[in-house]
Amino acid sequence: MKITLAKTAGFCFGVNRAVQMVYDLINAGEKVCTLGPIIHNSQMVEELTERGVRVVNSPDEVNSGEMLVIRSHGVGKNVYECAENMGVRLSDATCPFVAKIHKIVAEQSARGDTILIAGDENHHEVVGIIGHCVSKYYVFSSAEELEKLIEEHPELKKNAVSAVSQTTFNAKKWDFAQKFLKKVCTNVKIFDTICSATSSRQSEARKLAQTNDVMVVIGGRHSSNTAKLFDVCASLCANTHLIETAAELKAEWFLNADKVGVVAGASTPAGIIKEVIKTMSEILQPVDEQMEVEETVQKSFEEMTDEEAFEASLNSLTGEQKVCGTVVAVNASEITVDIGRGVTGYVTADEYSSEPVDLLSEVKVDDKLNLIIMKISDQEGTAMLSKRRYDAIAGWDNIVAAKESGEVLHGVVREVIKGGVVVYSNNVRVFIPASQATASRNDSLEALKGTEVDFRIIEIGRGRRAIGSIRSVLREARKQAEEKLWASIAVGDRIKGTVKSLTSYGAFVDIGGVDGMVHISELSWTRIKNPVEVVSVGDEIEVYIKDIDTEKKKISLGYKKAEDNPWAIFQNNYSVDDVVTVKIVSMTTYGAFARIIPGVDGLIHISQIADKHVAKPQDELTIGQEVQAKITAIDLDKKRVSLSIRALIEPKAEDQETVVEDEVVATTEETVAENEAVEAAEETAE
Repeated sequence: MKITLAKTAGFCFGVNRAVQMVYDLINAGEKVCTLGPIIHNSQMVEELTERGVRVVNSPDEVNSGEMLVIRSHGVGKNVYECAENMGVRLSDATCPFVAKIHKIVAEQSARGDTILIAGDENHHEVVGIIGHCVSKYYVFSSAEELEKLIEEHPELKKNAVSAVSQTTFNAKKWDFAQKFLKKVCTNVKIFDTICSATSSRQSEARKLAQTNDVMVVIGGRHSSNTAKLFDVCASLCANTHLIETAAELKAEWFLNADKVGVVAGASTPAGIIKEVIKTMSEILQPVDEQMEVEETVQKSFEEMTDEEAFEASLNSLTGEQKVCGTVVAVNASEITVDIGRGVTGYVTADEYSSEPVDLLSEVKVDDKLNLIIMKISDQEGTAMLSKRRYDAIAGWDNIVAAKESGEVLHGVVREVIKGGVVVYSNNVRVFIPASQATASRNDSLEALKGTEVDFRIIEIGRGRRAIGSIRSVLREARKQAEEKLWASIAVGDRIKGTVKSLTSYGAFVDIGGVDGMVHISELSWTRIKNPVEVVSVGDEIEVYIKDIDTEKKKISLGYKKAEDNPWAIFQNNYSVDDVVTVKIVSMTTYGAFARIIPGVDGLIHISQIADKHVAKPQDELTIGQEVQAKITAIDLDKKRVSLSIRALIEPKAEDQETVVEDEVVATTEETVAENEAVEAAEETAE
């Protein structure tokens, strides 16, 4: 008697990933619940229940503090939205192959395509797929249902249609569906979404069923892929039996049988498969002393180490081996890659890059990736891969070469540690001492975190330890910028710069590798006490070259613009005899100063405040008061303006002569007083 176990038997990648995720959460101390049974295997569900894992039917059944695990079947968008609205923490174990279907139907239905889904409309996977459709959709499970669907909806023959299948759908039925749709629909897009592991299982089951007397299918009775395996085997081998555990085996099944084939669904734990093989051997041994268990069975479950199993199934692929793979699917957390030889590989976001990355925008289907094999699975023909490690190996070679050549490298500062910063360049960790991290020792290291920098390798140590310098690159760049600037600038040039520092007397501005100074008097047309009133460190401003001292390497800069000169604005807009609204800004013994426009003040002499004698300006005016006055004189050279409120007041007839006499008497006095008042005010302001 010969027993042959299918090479692809037991947990598929998606199921194994989901189960492992639950165990990892338990081991991390999390309280876990799953949205439906995590696996269609009652024994495994019971084991998880004993470890405190609850099964819930919706996010609103999740208790406070629990982590909800989405199983490999996936769910619709409404479940994610519900969980988010309720504040439920999620751990998404949706199989990458299923997530690929979600993406397809979401995109195609958003374009207006009608979605055709091959599968069981009551299966959780199909329910989840439907939950990502935003247009019309139809589900069919057989050729007959598809033909009837097209007959009832003839518009599908011409309208835009996108067709997908449940990952565990019967491969032969899907093949027929594709041919039929291509024949009758003129605007159809077909996406082959049957899981590669499902196809392999069904293909192996078909071959075994054709060549064996008895077929034993191991798996949960509620498992879709197990049911498909049973259908395949039963159609080719009349003596086909479905069991969940070894306890269901019956000796009479194997009477007069020479060869027995064994297949297992994707939700069947390896331990149960082992137990079934062991029990079958015990049952059959007394019947046939010549019974032989095929070598692959015994090797897989009795003798093989993980490395040996990998060797056996993947034909010489080994851990740390470099491979080139083709991207077949991408989601937010992982990439599915075909590396040939019937092997499907997976690259998580963490293993894609040491830096945060958006896989959906970074990676496209059909992209070629250079990868390192980290871990393999003999049963499924799957491999865990790393682009980050491949890049690190290649990156180290570049690091070594750059040390010899002095090449400038590019990287991102990821860590600030004691004594310096850590830069990652092509996934290689490079230490930059604090003394080599910034242009100046006073510059903040924390400000570098998350920034892109250029650096050189200055030392290679043991154990792939690299030390670099950012400062050397900065200094070289600054020197080159200086030389270029000194050779090109001229008095009068306008140039953009960055405010580097402020002093009480002005601002220093970096104009491209060289610092120039803007004196405080050149910052504003109005009087200011401190440069901070106009500019701040880090501001980008436009300045112009006022003076260049090539010997002392000094550049004087101007900031205020001629067109902003308040006296130019005043000259263009105001004349003697104009009546203006002014604001009182200060008082003197001889009168009051009033603001005409910002930067231009005029003097209202005490004799011009009212049509009567005024002892003090404060008797008639207050600081901040707005009044109307007449411009009586303008001296642009001395930048002085005379104002009069009195000139706008109509004198009484009986006072006319007295007013005239007062004006004559006050003329000389006013002129002298005004000059003294203005000069005193200017000295005070200075």
